[in-house]
Amino acid sequence: MKAVLFDLDGIITDTAGYHFLAWKAMAKKLGIEINNEFNEQLKGISRIESLELILKKGELENKFSMAEKEELATNKNEEYKKMIEQMSSVDILPGIELVLNELKSKNILLGLASASQNGPFILKKLGLIDLFDTIVNPAELSAGKPAPEIFQKAAEQLDLPVKECVGIEDAAAGVESINNASMVSIAVGDRAVLSAADKVVASTNQLTADLIKKVWIDCSETN
Repeated sequence: MKAVLFDLDGIITDTAGYHFLAWKAMAKKLGIEINNEFNEQLKGISRIESLELILKKGELENKFSMAEKEELATNKNEEYKKMIEQMSSVDILPGIELVLNELKSKNILLGLASASQNGPFILKKLGLIDLFDTIVNPAELSAGKPAPEIFQKAAEQLDLPVKECVGIEDAAAGVESINNASMVSIAVGDRAVLSAADKVVASTNQLTADLIKKVWIDCSETN
C-alpha cells in the first residue's frame, strides 16, 4: 500500500449540513421544498447532479438551460462558501487528524478524491492541506461517482497503480466508485448501506493506519 485516497464530506469533516441549508434555500426560491430524507440522495454526487435531482423533484428539469443551471449551482455554492468560512480545525471528524499523521509518518501518500470543488478551500480552513500530496479537481472529470474516474485520477496524479491505493468513503456511490476503480475500499457508516465495501467501520475514530494497511494486505492476498 502506497497511498490512501479520502473522500471529504463525512470522512474528513462534515459539511453536509451546510450543503443542505444552501440547497434548501436555493430550492425554496424555485418553489421546491426539500427535507433531510431527500438530502440523502445528494450526498457524494456532483453539484450539477444534485441540482438536476432537485429540479426533477419540482418538475422543473426542462425549464432551465444548461447555462441557467450552471448559474443556479454557482449561486448555491456562493451561499455555501459563506457558511463554511467559519470552519476550523475543530470541525475535523474524530480520529482523522491522527490517522492522516500516522499515514504520513509511514511515508504513505495522501490524496483527496471528493466531488466537492471546494475541497482545497476546506482543507485550508481545517489546517490539513499540507498533509495531502494530491487533490483531484472534480471539474476536470468527465463522470462523477459512482464512475471510477475520480479515484483513478488520484492514483494517476500520484503516479501509482490503483492496486497500491486504498479509497475511503462514507457514501454508497463513493464505495462503488472505489470498487469500479479496482481499489481496496473502506467505508465509514452503516454496514447495511455500505456492504459493498471491503471493510466497514462505524465511525471515523476507528480508522487507523494499521487497520487500513491490514485491509489492503487481506484483500491483496485474496485477489
